[in-house]
Amino acid sequence: MTQSQALSILKTGASVFLTGEPGSGKTHTVNRLAAYLREQGIEPAITASTGIAATHIGGVTIHSWGGIGIKTKLDKYSLNKIASSKHIASRIRRAKILVIDEVSMLSAETLSMIDAVCREIKQCPEPFGGMQIVLVGDFFQLPPIIRTNAEHSAQATFIEESSARFAYDSPAWARAKPVVCYLTEQYRQDDYNFLSILSSIRRNSFSDNQLRYIETRKIERHSAPDGAPKLFSHNVDVDRVNDEMLAKLPGEPQTFDMFSRGPEALITALKKGCLSPETLELKIGAAVMFTKNNPKKGFANGTLGKIDGFDKESCYPMVKMRSGRRIEVEPMDWTVEENGKIRGKITQLPLRLAWAITIHKSQGMSLDEAVMDLSQVFEFGQGYVALSRVRRLSGLHLLGWNERAFQVHPEVSAKDESFLAASKKVEIEFAKIPSAELIKMHRNFITACQRLGNGGGRR
Repeated sequence: MTQSQALSILKTGASVFLTGEPGSGKTHTVNRLAAYLREQGIEPAITASTGIAATHIGGVTIHSWGGIGIKTKLDKYSLNKIASSKHIASRIRRAKILVIDEVSMLSAETLSMIDAVCREIKQCPEPFGGMQIVLVGDFFQLPPIIRTNAEHSAQATFIEESSARFAYDSPAWARAKPVVCYLTEQYRQDDYNFLSILSSIRRNSFSDNQLRYIETRKIERHSAPDGAPKLFSHNVDVDRVNDEMLAKLPGEPQTFDMFSRGPEALITALKKGCLSPETLELKIGAAVMFTKNNPKKGFANGTLGKIDGFDKESCYPMVKMRSGRRIEVEPMDWTVEENGKIRGKITQLPLRLAWAITIHKSQGMSLDEAVMDLSQVFEFGQGYVALSRVRRLSGLHLLGWNERAFQVHPEVSAKDESFLAASKKVEIEFAKIPSAELIKMHRNFITACQRLGNGGGRR
């Protein structure tokens, strides 16, 4: 399915599971939907399963938006307490479209809790209180972290119990019956051999045929290309590499501190999701990576460069891009907006040291090249996420790997086939609808949203 086809389906108000391989344009499609809705005076609730993912789409975590915080269970008392919060209740009552990005990292339990909160606050028994739900993600990527039973309290829960790990196994998912829109275009990778490697991992059919291409990208640590970020599975390796490399450069570092404004909880969430550190130390020659998009200035989240100097008047760093272009980098804002008003904001240079980064924090990025150590990969999908960050095989430099690096969860592999089949069926059915009828459906949904105002359910 193309982005345009998926967007047309989304405009009808149908609840949707928007999926596809890395680089297929899921985030771009969501941004187009949000822009379309805002043009009609409708503000969608934009959320994500993690703080990092939330910063990529200009939203907040679903946990914060739904008022569940760090809860892993929801009893009647907790549900009533959340529903009695004027701020949370007002926010959810106003919402007509809820977007949840990186749904692969959201547990089935959490999705059910959000469903229960929305139905309670909107006083509507329909899934998620009658809102349009847009679930976005790729289950081949990093799965949710599930706490052990010992970490759960013994209290009775209000929502249905489930031992399922993935969001698609939640009773809330089943009740919502989202239309599957599986994007099949590819905008990140343009290398046939590399695409075949990634596809074989998705199908759990990685073999010696693909391994021989991987082996051509094996390098020794001392021959890693200068300036290319290193991806590790553990934080300790990332911090060690960045600290060591910065210390090797001559001179004293220039320090840039983050500024913040807004409620503590929102600021904490913004900081957690921001790839720029609270205190950024830079020196001339430091390898850096941009952490935010700015098309006008010519950089995007994941763009690489090197500190070439510091402006004498502003003291801001000058970054030399790989193209040779030099850019003075000024602070940018990460914000949480609600009803067009900024409720929380942090300000920092859109940079971070780029000698090393964790695989988890790389999710959602597109990199020109990267050095990866996949020898300590411990989670299904972790190696796949790392590999799919780069655009082509020539940009991949591997220090090592283990067997898990080329494996995805077997359950997800089987489930993906059903998602793809469902999407093809939807594509055929929607192709039969005349253009005039589709336009009418689009208008009807907008009219319904505008008529509801601050009311409850949509249907």
